[in-house]
Amino acid sequence: MKSLKLFFLAVGCLVAMTATAQNQQPQSKAQLNAQKFATTLYLIDNFYVDTANSDKVVEDAIVAALKELDPHSAYISKKDVEKANEPLVGSFEGIGVTFQLIRDTITVISPTAGGPSEKVGIMAGDQFIKIDGEEAFGKKVDNEYVQKHLRGKKGTKVTVSVKRGNDPELLDFEIIRDKIPLNSINAAYMLDNHVGYIKLDRFAQESTQEFKEAFVKLQDQGMESLIFDLRGNTGGYLNTAIELVDQFIDEDKLIVFTEGIHSPRQEWRSTASGLYTTGKLIVLIDEGSASASEILSGAVQDHDRGIVIGRRSFGKGLVQRPFNLPDGAVIRLTTSRYHTPSGRCIQRPYENGVEDYAKEMTKRLEHGEYFHADSIHFPDSLKYTTDGGRTVYGGGGIMPDIFIPIDTAYNSKLYTNLVRKGAMNRFTTDYGLKHRDAIKAEYGDFDNFNKNFTVGSDHIDGLKAAAKEAKVEWDEEQFAHSERFILLQMKALIARNVWETQQYYQVMSSVDPGIQKALEVLQNDKTYKMVLKGN
Repeated sequence: MKSLKLFFLAVGCLVAMTATAQNQQPQSKAQLNAQKFATTLYLIDNFYVDTANSDKVVEDAIVAALKELDPHSAYISKKDVEKANEPLVGSFEGIGVTFQLIRDTITVISPTAGGPSEKVGIMAGDQFIKIDGEEAFGKKVDNEYVQKHLRGKKGTKVTVSVKRGNDPELLDFEIIRDKIPLNSINAAYMLDNHVGYIKLDRFAQESTQEFKEAFVKLQDQGMESLIFDLRGNTGGYLNTAIELVDQFIDEDKLIVFTEGIHSPRQEWRSTASGLYTTGKLIVLIDEGSASASEILSGAVQDHDRGIVIGRRSFGKGLVQRPFNLPDGAVIRLTTSRYHTPSGRCIQRPYENGVEDYAKEMTKRLEHGEYFHADSIHFPDSLKYTTDGGRTVYGGGGIMPDIFIPIDTAYNSKLYTNLVRKGAMNRFTTDYGLKHRDAIKAEYGDFDNFNKNFTVGSDHIDGLKAAAKEAKVEWDEEQFAHSERFILLQMKALIARNVWETQQYYQVMSSVDPGIQKALEVLQNDKTYKMVLKGN
């Protein structure tokens, strides 16, 4: 039998022997259930009509059992454990390139600074034609193919044959794989002479250090107020969330507490090490902000430390603890719930089952929550107060102090299809790669590009051609509805492909409703103070 089946059979045998040793005393429900499951596996293995895949039977049974408990308890197979932890650990091992698949070809957007590929001379725009002598283009090439062939253990070797520009000859490179850092901060820059902006993608192992470094750089540039963007941030490590909250609030204040039926109340409090405990602070959230993002925004709100702007957060407040299984797989089992300092439970209800829970975001859209704050109703029984006496509500997620409706420019079918079918990305990537040197020669640096580059009719014609290639029907009326947003998106993506990801956010910030509202509030002392007082 396989290891997991042996494990459960051993559990059953142990239960039986324990009962005998205790003079046939009644078994607990847990003991009976363990023996029942182990016996079932034994019967399947020895009496089932066909050969059964016992590993799959066990895995399916575990997955089904966890699904009945709550939406976030999960089973992770041995082969997926490392991959699941990778974004939070903050690094992986490979050749160090940002790439895109353009017409079934691996195209380098940029090599990681100081990484293995940059060291041997791989450049932005290079196309990988062969990997270890095997053709590496065509329909077989997808993200999984790339990861399988380019990632690998530190110190291992991979050879690539690269097409560069119009050169008919392929260039051969030998790359020694190494550890590649995964940064969790997407952008950190000054929005004006006084307001800094930091966007955190996830609460990873190195996020606190990344934040401190970004904060000090912005402070050196004259930052007096900070916009901390957690939109779309689905969470990460609890200790990282606690460390980041600690940067914003005074000493010995409650940050978060957890409780569960088998987990006594546990509290985390702030220290005296905060970098930014007095300046103006705005935290941006939306329906994609979850878990650690909600711990941070909830603590900032409950202590009246700053203003939360955006839309109601996801509502993921269940704590998962990992338990290792004998074969190397892991169960992430929910053991307690997160509560904000005022006592609010972050987790939204899930008593109607996992499927109903999964449809929550669609329900919010249908109810108009993304467009109107007054479509959200909280019962008085879920009313809590902040340190300063403002009313806040529990019941799932963090409701912002200032509501920002979703931008309707996203709503045209044309824009959705341009993104969904890759036409927008394909055109801007092609354009950026072909004109990178010319753009840098003409504009010099990003700031000059941002001020003076304009998306014109030739770029729109190029997007139309890409749309036609991707079988996206061009609709002039829909284009007119989303034109300003589409043109700026094109400019931002070109900037990203010529420079870095941060430049994408810098371009888009000029039309970002959340950022613009945050700037408006920060620039008006009276408004800022009134919001914090609940007026």
